[in-house]
Amino acid sequence: MAVQPDSGGKDDVKTQFVTREGTYRLMTLSEYSRPNRVGYTSGSGSTHVRVSLVSLPPGPGSGAPGSDGQASDDRICFNHGKELYVYVYRGVKKAADLTKPVDKKMYKGTNPTCHDFNAATVTPESVALVVGFSTGQIQLIDPIKKELSKLYNEERLIDKTRVTCIKWVPGSSNLFIAAHASGQLYVYNEELTCGTASPHYQLFKQGDGYSIHTCRTKSTRNPLYRWLIGVDGSCINEFAFSPCGTNLAVVSQDGFLRVFHYDTMELIGRARSYFGGFLCVCWSPDGKYVVVGGEDDLVTVWSFGERRVVARGQGHRSWVSVVAFDPYVVSFSEGDSEEVVDEDKKSESVQCYRLGSVSQDTQLCFWDLTEDVLRPPVRARASAHLSPNSQNFSPNGVPGAKVPAKCTKTNKVGHKHAELSGHNNAAGEPSGAKPAAKTKANNVSTLNISVGKAKDESSGSLGVNFTQRLAGFSFGERRSDHRRNFSLSKPAEKTSATNTVALRGKSAGMHTNDTYDPLKLIGTPSCPRFDECPVLEPLICKKIAHERLTSLLFRAEYFVTACADGCVNTWARPSRQHNGDVRPRRTERADRIDLVD
Repeated sequence: MAVQPDSGGKDDVKTQFVTREGTYRLMTLSEYSRPNRVGYTSGSGSTHVRVSLVSLPPGPGSGAPGSDGQASDDRICFNHGKELYVYVYRGVKKAADLTKPVDKKMYKGTNPTCHDFNAATVTPESVALVVGFSTGQIQLIDPIKKELSKLYNEERLIDKTRVTCIKWVPGSSNLFIAAHASGQLYVYNEELTCGTASPHYQLFKQGDGYSIHTCRTKSTRNPLYRWLIGVDGSCINEFAFSPCGTNLAVVSQDGFLRVFHYDTMELIGRARSYFGGFLCVCWSPDGKYVVVGGEDDLVTVWSFGERRVVARGQGHRSWVSVVAFDPYVVSFSEGDSEEVVDEDKKSESVQCYRLGSVSQDTQLCFWDLTEDVLRPPVRARASAHLSPNSQNFSPNGVPGAKVPAKCTKTNKVGHKHAELSGHNNAAGEPSGAKPAAKTKANNVSTLNISVGKAKDESSGSLGVNFTQRLAGFSFGERRSDHRRNFSLSKPAEKTSATNTVALRGKSAGMHTNDTYDPLKLIGTPSCPRFDECPVLEPLICKKIAHERLTSLLFRAEYFVTACADGCVNTWARPSRQHNGDVRPRRTERADRIDLVD
């Protein structure tokens, strides 16, 4: 389908748009923001507005869905500058009441940067909310009871850098993970305290480009584990658990997507951007695909089963801030019409996924990922699994846990495992896998680029040198005004950077072999050349804000966006008619989407 381009001047902001399923409309009365907010100014602190949503279970005499099918006991949390707000979320049928926040906090000397509700322990009277800050601290609060308040890394002895993403471990009542700009992930137990001195770590496990450490203490304390990802200490921008909670996808400023099996701490696969960092990541509702966006302005689709990039989306004109699947608008192999996800449809295979993305260009894009694009050619179907090491460990220290052959649905992470067969090469690529064939179907086109000869392909330079050597890539005329220019470094500088990275890797106890060289990934399943990969065009591309967009969450009756001026908007989905009445949509537990800072 041809893309619907946005037209008009700078102030031409759309309040509705049309797709094949109907018209989406902005609900102006459902806008959440600071009470009596003023216009956005650069001096107001952090401009990365994050949104968290949670549905409280029904309590006695309350919480039951009303006649409109909209549950009334939802809670929404968002941050802006030094402020954090929690409100009762009223959905699309009722106007927002900004005069009665459930909780509001203002911080001094630091800004909240990310947050997450614990859906595993939520009750009608209590909900745990963990918050990360720009100076590295972490706070645990209960915005309903207001009795709970715990601080972690209070003295910044664990990490002094910004918390970029924080999430509860799926199904866990007390474990959460915090990512920092230092390139490290920390696993916390909210019931444990942090030490009064800087922790000393000992190596627990290592792999290609990552290492995992534990605290060297007699008594158990936070952090339980420290994951150091990337040999150059690149900022971890976001991470996301698969729907089953078994696998963990991490994106970093070094331009890599890395997918781990969380319990065994094994690297399963990876992908590489053309240049710049990956900023955001999400999983498809069935766990078959991982989608990332970043500073190459592209949306990249990576297949978990095939361990390769299967498509790229081109439509944004600036960095992609958030990518999110819409689990409520999909089509199945039995029938072409798009349906809301119901229980009786879960056994059917998905033929088309709906994906949304927002960017710093203030535009919202919808993408349809169709089966003819995502289904790999027969010739490329090869074994794509990593062989397990002879000795594996789960986070509780139990040896012998194997990487599962496929994502298994469990309530507690790591309780169901299966043994893998197959083999991968040292670069993490599937043996015998070939790049995707050129495809052109529906809204898919294949673009060609000319790449100059890389004289130093065998050198181990990383980071900025890799970006410089890709600066001459041409992504078409529509991107000529957004091309980045770099001055190439001298050979001596390249050698110095290589040695520095190697030393850092050795000091962290990580493997630093040639397979980590990002230039050697060009033309592989992890980073196919632009003319070897299907290129998607967006279904719609609309300017919906004046400031850069920072959040996108999909729910059954609506979706939510937020931008840097602190405004959180609700967009109503198209009404579905059934026997003359509005067809109710099935409301399922909300997916948590805590986004990159």
